Amino acid sequence: MEMEYPESSSVCEIEEEEEKEEEKEEQEEQDCVYVAVGKSNTSMHALSWTLNNLVTQSTIIFLIHVFPEIKHIPNPLGVGMVPRNEVSVEQVESYVEQERGKRRELLQKFLQSCSSSKVKVDTILIESDLVAKPILDLIPILQIKTLVIGANKFHLRKSKSRKGNNSVADEILRNSPESCKVRIICEGKEVNEQMMMSPTNHTSMTSQKKEDNHDSVSCICFILKFK
Repeated sequence: MEMEYPESSSVCEIEEEEEKEEEKEEQEEQDCVYVAVGKSNTSMHALSWTLNNLVTQSTIIFLIHVFPEIKHIPNPLGVGMVPRNEVSVEQVESYVEQERGKRRELLQKFLQSCSSSKVKVDTILIESDLVAKPILDLIPILQIKTLVIGANKFHLRKSKSRKGNNSVADEILRNSPESCKVRIICEGKEVNEQMMMSPTNHTSMTSQKKEDNHDSVSCICFILKFK
């Protein structure tokens, strides 16, 4: 008569460790490319360039979208905006859901583009009143090695002529760590670093980062999957 013995805990632990190692190897084999997207047409140019130039069979694209914190909502009386703490919770929730729907609609065209190219895609949503800084904060957290950002000619001219504030692309390019390759795309073409960099003070953004101390990021949602 054969007797059955319960599987020992040590064997279970070994199998769990093997599964974890396999998952880790799969993640390492994936080629992760991060693309910043927003309402501007430059975002689609950046994504299209990425799909045409950086994608392999193992590539997974992460769409990074930064949206502002909701501090005001439309006045129920129909005139202007009012602080969200001056209206009912139901009114705030209704407006938040409307904005969430707009984000889904905005991201859908990027997701569809990836789907048409048969590329795996996920989204990362960041709630912040700033754009460049939370993306910069995200680089070491996710160990981002490739980041693609769209820019337009107007911002390139401003960067080269020292006029006005630096663009989001310019700020990220200046302050990203060496471990992250930032690719700037303008009208479907990659812009080299010399064209973007203006001889302004490189430490301005760095000092701002120290003062802000990560307060710019209100919420990071990891990770919304779209199938």
